[in-house]
Amino acid sequence: MPDANQSHPHSWRKPLLITEFTALAVLLASMGWFSSRTESGAELSPGWLLIPAAASLVVFICFIGLMYLRWVVAAAAERRTRHKIVFSLLVLTLLGVWAYGIANTWVSLSNA
Repeated sequence: MPDANQSHPHSWRKPLLITEFTALAVLLASMGWFSSRTESGAELSPGWLLIPAAASLVVFICFIGLMYLRWVVAAAAERRTRHKIVFSLLVLTLLGVWAYGIANTWVSLSNA
């Protein structure tokens, strides 16, 4: 017998998907724009990197939100605490890797 939670998607699912794919489009478009600028020999200001950095953060946050809906909200009540702990560790890891990558990119551009 199917669970009632699986037959009706959560109300946040659709807005998260729309936001994630919009941010992904912005990220890809900005990377394409950067590529065309560097091929033409134009210098790129490090401030422009805030666009893909913000877009990638939005993609990560939406991805994390969708994972939360899939893993924690859909979990049985007796296992929800364990799922929240594991999910919190995963979120800290993902955002830590994102921050490390952004910081390394910024430092490498500042030293160049």
